Amino acid sequence: MTPRPSSSGPDPRKTTGKKPAGKTPTGKKPAKAAKRKAPRRTTASANASATTSVSGSEVAVSPAPDAADRERLLAGTHHDPHAVLGAHRVPGGVAFRVFRPYALAVTVLAGELRVGLHDDGDGFFSGLVPLKDVPAHRLLVAYEGTEQEVEDPYRFLPTLGELDLHLLGEGRHEQLWRALGAHPTTHEGVAGTRFAVWAPNARGVRVAGGFNFWDGTGHPMRSLGSTGVWELFLPGVGAGELYKFEITRPDGSRTFRADPLARRTEVPPATSSVVHASDYTWGDEEWLAHRADAPAHEAPMSVYEVHLPSWRPGLTYRQLAEQLPAYVADLGFTHVELMPVAEHPFGGSWGYQVTGFYAPTARLGDPDDFKYLVDRLHRAGIGVLMDWVPAHFPRDDWALAEFDGRPLYEHSDPLRAAHPDWGTLEFDFGRREVRNFLVANAVYWCEEFHIDGLRVDAVASMLYLDYSREPGEWEPNEHGGRENLDAVAFLQEMNATLYRRVPGVVTVAEESTAWDGVTRATHHEGPSGFGGLGFGLKWNMGWMHDSLDYMSHEPVHRKHHHGEMTFSMVYAYSENYVLPISHDEVVHGKRSLVSKMPGDWWQQRANERAYLGFMWAHPGKQLLFMGQEFAQGAEWSEAHGPDWWLLDPEYGASADHRGVRDLVRDLNTVYRATPALWRRDTHPSGFSWVVGDAAEDNVLAFLRLDADGTPLLAVSNFAPVVRSGYRLGVPDEVPAWHEVLNTDAARYGGGDVVNPDPVKPEPQGWHGRPASIRLTLPPLATVWLRPA
Repeated sequence: MTPRPSSSGPDPRKTTGKKPAGKTPTGKKPAKAAKRKAPRRTTASANASATTSVSGSEVAVSPAPDAADRERLLAGTHHDPHAVLGAHRVPGGVAFRVFRPYALAVTVLAGELRVGLHDDGDGFFSGLVPLKDVPAHRLLVAYEGTEQEVEDPYRFLPTLGELDLHLLGEGRHEQLWRALGAHPTTHEGVAGTRFAVWAPNARGVRVAGGFNFWDGTGHPMRSLGSTGVWELFLPGVGAGELYKFEITRPDGSRTFRADPLARRTEVPPATSSVVHASDYTWGDEEWLAHRADAPAHEAPMSVYEVHLPSWRPGLTYRQLAEQLPAYVADLGFTHVELMPVAEHPFGGSWGYQVTGFYAPTARLGDPDDFKYLVDRLHRAGIGVLMDWVPAHFPRDDWALAEFDGRPLYEHSDPLRAAHPDWGTLEFDFGRREVRNFLVANAVYWCEEFHIDGLRVDAVASMLYLDYSREPGEWEPNEHGGRENLDAVAFLQEMNATLYRRVPGVVTVAEESTAWDGVTRATHHEGPSGFGGLGFGLKWNMGWMHDSLDYMSHEPVHRKHHHGEMTFSMVYAYSENYVLPISHDEVVHGKRSLVSKMPGDWWQQRANERAYLGFMWAHPGKQLLFMGQEFAQGAEWSEAHGPDWWLLDPEYGASADHRGVRDLVRDLNTVYRATPALWRRDTHPSGFSWVVGDAAEDNVLAFLRLDADGTPLLAVSNFAPVVRSGYRLGVPDEVPAWHEVLNTDAARYGGGDVVNPDPVKPEPQGWHGRPASIRLTLPPLATVWLRPA
């Protein structure tokens, strides 16, 4: 029977799976030793004398590790096992030392040389061979009932070079994932996996996995200088192997931790990291070649927000790739925004409590499967934005929290570390290695997965030291202010690095305060004394809250809230904005978009259609969460996703829902074909009020203007009455106006009150303009007109 390590204590994998039967501690299935020509035996033996005289003045030394080294290796606290184990020149020849718990015998094989090592006890084997130079060698390890010929992990030089270590020490390794983590590779001509982890407070680190029965005793890692990085190359370990790091804390206790840089994980609730090697071949060269043709704020951007696990529950990344691109392209959205896909243990967090920052969630497939989904979206002409969560992380004891026994990724001050709202821990943005971990992570998703942009979650919670904290629960910064200077520096570095490295990328801030300069360049200082944060776009949370509050009122009361629909234009050009109707607005009792609207079912749908028409014409990019494009009445639930059955022709009211979806398709079609709606989103010359004070009528009208002055006229009537002959001032240089979109059209489920014929201006001045037109305004509707 093959010896196995003790099964006492918790399984470090946190899985229900059993240890693989019939394997040796090498991780390979037992096999009969292959017949081979016996190597020549040397005069050296496993019991080489400790007193053999050589070259007159040199005296042979004992090859066995000394007591201190033995104790530290057994305890998992040795910082340099390679200095003890492996083959080393010593007086008298070459000392071979091997640490193989559970082995019965170990023989060194070097060419024709075959040397049996002495069993020193506790899994240690040693021998002294009278050789001048250290030979390349392998080990023949005998276990009960089998033997395996393997490489000696402790004969290899480090896999990280001086440049990697310098950049790691400086916190400037912009491709950190290429240095740390687990990487299948060929090192010194031998195939295996190199492991590296940052754990500066650890007394020792060992690699444990399926290849050693989750007992890392025989695989201690070495500490590389003062970087806090531990490294080990394990021959014979390849892609697909499960692993964790067994860390000896400063107090001597041990903890099994998932790899912070793991690029693949087990499917939750299992928590092991998985050795990964990508062999994906991309096909989106044309997309990438043109991605940077125009900056995001001067290009059309209409975003469909998706929670991948629940969009079509049960589908994998590859199955989603067969459906999602076609659906999004049919509706005319330019981008999808994926709620966080990085690995997270609790599905109910929707991905916003991340434990695997470098691994797409294994719930839907492996990393190459996720690449396939992104690739297919790009080939369908659809950009991919991804929610990214650098503000905080959960406290799971197998992940980042007190990773090496002391606060490491989190702030050392408990008041700074604890996030007051979510029971999580905030990153220590002032620590250069932590900042490097996050900046490189942003680069990783965009470079390795071709992500086109990151929507950064919870920026406000990062920027303010007093965020959700009472007096006495926070301390001012060095200038006496409430700004988190470390977080500001991190966000500036992240944005500057990402825009420098990835052409055409865009970053989007979910920031809900009046922080000055969120989308200003990092080198441009504002009135607050700070450089800009460097984001490309910012969610306009003020517009979202104000406009939804207005729409929730009965039309008879809307005149008292008219300013909520016009106030956004007071600050519309202070930042580059996205108008978000996101998942946050259709959960937790907030009701779906259509259910926020007052009135009966017809009026609710009419209100939603009018609101969407207003939103698509308003300066800023658009974002709409899945399910709202067809007026789903129920709140979103991650357990079952959108109510697709509402679109089934067998359902009696399906036409009502299909009509709203048809409107969204037409909004996107006209929007993308009309530069006036997006070319000058961030410049005051792209917008002009026609009438913004018609509160008694519940009417809003404005012009959107292209760079050459070509206009689009948008008119919204948020009253449930038809307004015939409604006069609006217009430019006199337009000979006639043509209605290009009307949310009350019959095909959308409306009453079909439309303006079918071109509308010619009259020379009567109105609203401060030299000419005017008279329109029929349908009830609870938005109308768009362009020059005929």
